[in-house]
Amino acid sequence: MGDKSNGHPGAAGRAATADHPASVRNVVLVGHSGSGKTTLVEALALTAGAVNRAGRVEDGTSVSDYDEIEHRQQRSVQLSLVPLEWDGFKINLLDTPGYADFVGELRAGLRAADAALFIVSAADGPETMAGATRMVWEECAAVGMPRAIVITHLEAARADFEDMTRTCAEIFGGDDPDAVLPLYLPLRGEQAPDGHAPVTGLIGLLSQRLFDYASGERKESEPGADQASLIEEARNRLIEGIISESEDETLMDRYLGGEEIDVKTLIDDLERAVARGVFHPVLAAAPAAEGARQGIGTVELLELITGGFPTPLERAAPDVRGRDGKELDIHACDPEGPLVAEVVKTASDPYVGRVSLVRVFSGTLRPDETVHVSGHGLSDHGHEARALHEADERIGALSAPFGKQQRTLTQCIAGDLACVAKLSRAETGDTLSAKEAPLLMSPWEMPDPLLPLAIQAHSKADEDKLSQGLSRLVAEDPTMRLEHNQNTHQVVLWCLGEAHADVALERLRSRYGVQVDVIPHKVSLRETFAGKSAGRGRHVKQSGGHGQYAICEIEVEPLPGGSGIEFVDKVVGGAVPRQFIPSVEKGVRAQAAKGVAAGYPLIDVRVTLLDGKAHSVDSSDAAFQTAGALALREAAADARIHLLEPVAEVEVLVGDDYVGTMMSDLSGRRGRVVGTEQASGGRTLIRAEVPEIEIGRYAVDLRSLSHGTARFSRAYARHEPMPAQLSERIREQAQDVP
Repeated sequence: MGDKSNGHPGAAGRAATADHPASVRNVVLVGHSGSGKTTLVEALALTAGAVNRAGRVEDGTSVSDYDEIEHRQQRSVQLSLVPLEWDGFKINLLDTPGYADFVGELRAGLRAADAALFIVSAADGPETMAGATRMVWEECAAVGMPRAIVITHLEAARADFEDMTRTCAEIFGGDDPDAVLPLYLPLRGEQAPDGHAPVTGLIGLLSQRLFDYASGERKESEPGADQASLIEEARNRLIEGIISESEDETLMDRYLGGEEIDVKTLIDDLERAVARGVFHPVLAAAPAAEGARQGIGTVELLELITGGFPTPLERAAPDVRGRDGKELDIHACDPEGPLVAEVVKTASDPYVGRVSLVRVFSGTLRPDETVHVSGHGLSDHGHEARALHEADERIGALSAPFGKQQRTLTQCIAGDLACVAKLSRAETGDTLSAKEAPLLMSPWEMPDPLLPLAIQAHSKADEDKLSQGLSRLVAEDPTMRLEHNQNTHQVVLWCLGEAHADVALERLRSRYGVQVDVIPHKVSLRETFAGKSAGRGRHVKQSGGHGQYAICEIEVEPLPGGSGIEFVDKVVGGAVPRQFIPSVEKGVRAQAAKGVAAGYPLIDVRVTLLDGKAHSVDSSDAAFQTAGALALREAAADARIHLLEPVAEVEVLVGDDYVGTMMSDLSGRRGRVVGTEQASGGRTLIRAEVPEIEIGRYAVDLRSLSHGTARFSRAYARHEPMPAQLSERIREQAQDVP
């Protein structure tokens, strides 16, 4: 990684292929929006010879930007796979969106990858890394995923590589900042009149070689005396950092004793430390100048990926279970083993139909084979869950995506990724296995969508297509939940944020031809009696022939929360014949479901039937149902009715600097803080109870208040009375509805 050859670029126009897992590298690019991930992918593709010229996100020619929505929004909104070939290796680059609303695409990339590149802009401040990016870093650390850092935008006037490297060490290094150190230092050219000196190359700290990109091609030479003196301190620190992570315990003693450690030994130890996830090198990158063949740092980065990142063979075997639920011991990455593959992403192509991006963990996937598809029933978190599903499906064409192209593959071996056409029953997160030996992989964790979007069909024609469009949408995106609320009679899409919601609406319109209207989201309120009350229901009508006659007297009293509706019969002397007592109860419960004040279901009351009258001819089941409903309405008219609102248990994980702001905001939402506790990384966990009506847009507001550094979860706790003023306003609104 500093004195290797330039490698052998792959040829543009053909699919990159692999014949053994050891020759595959799966790398996910992580970073905040605007950090330069897609531009870096373009630069790597150009250096590797996969393209003849770099594309542009702005004009829709990027190799990892092929969705019409991305073209219009000029930002990535979905995971993209870009396969390259370099020095005999196949490199699968997984470009992820940087915007927080599309973290589901990021999680899919992490699932499919074996190592991660964290992309950081030298022109930005540390706050851009302090939130979601650091959380992803911690997730990778928890599973030991190898990570490296790439500092981009070195061409910016305010770019400071050294300062950003120190920031990365502070944020990502944790207790060991010497585990985050640069492998190269930028080489700057002549200073311009504005005082800015452009980066023209790199100086290798281990190899002590100069790599000049000024001509558009990487040229290697000896550094000058002044340049050699600049790197001495950084080089010594890098060597000490590598040796401290070395598996050779004698190396540090030899180094401290003054022995000159061979560069090859250092590079070998560095590669092992990176692959084990205990050392995180920092590299620099800048896009190629117009007409240039190689971007600054791209060769060095490709060398790191092929030499320092692990092969799929080094990844632990996935948790796989058989149909009986017993865990099976699957040898990871054996191309001859049983088929175990996972759908990490599902998309719809207007010409091909459904396309599934699949990571093969064991066995070999081939076209025209029949496989078994097994899907998880996801936890609903208060919304509708996806059901467990199983089906046998025939594998269609296998391909490697490259921008808008799909390059045909003859097979996909263990450790590799490929796109599979027309898996009509497979959803994101599903397992593909041999049809004679069905298997199921454990699902990966996805964030719970917390922003509700209530929608309705724009027209009758849209209504006919809405159900199918929504089902396809949620099958593609597991971070989206669909809810048909039986209480509010609304169709609700739960999303991660406003941008996520916008993309969902745009996909409904452009992909599935469904136009919808967004309507105000309703919270499921309830009603209950504040005290005892009595009511008399009299339903007496004579209209020729048999009439209708039923009278009943009831008493209503409140019960503790969670009691529901309790019906008690205390009729004596047969005032209400026994066969009609269930009719009274049925009428009471039907009216309770409709509500007695503002149209919301009545709960937590005991209704006692005390007395009544019947007629030997005109009394009937229907008459006593009507009388029961009338009695409940009369009791409500003479009583004080509480409107109950749902209260959520909310947990907010936020940086210590924002605790005061969060407390104040929760208080302004009528929330009650019930406790706080210190969390890792200078953060605090706040627990509070907040009315759900106050947190409809909390997913958006929290991001704004914390500058994207906080996250929260919510769970239903109970219903409790609303404040009188708010309750009265809702009653008035209900009366105004025709």
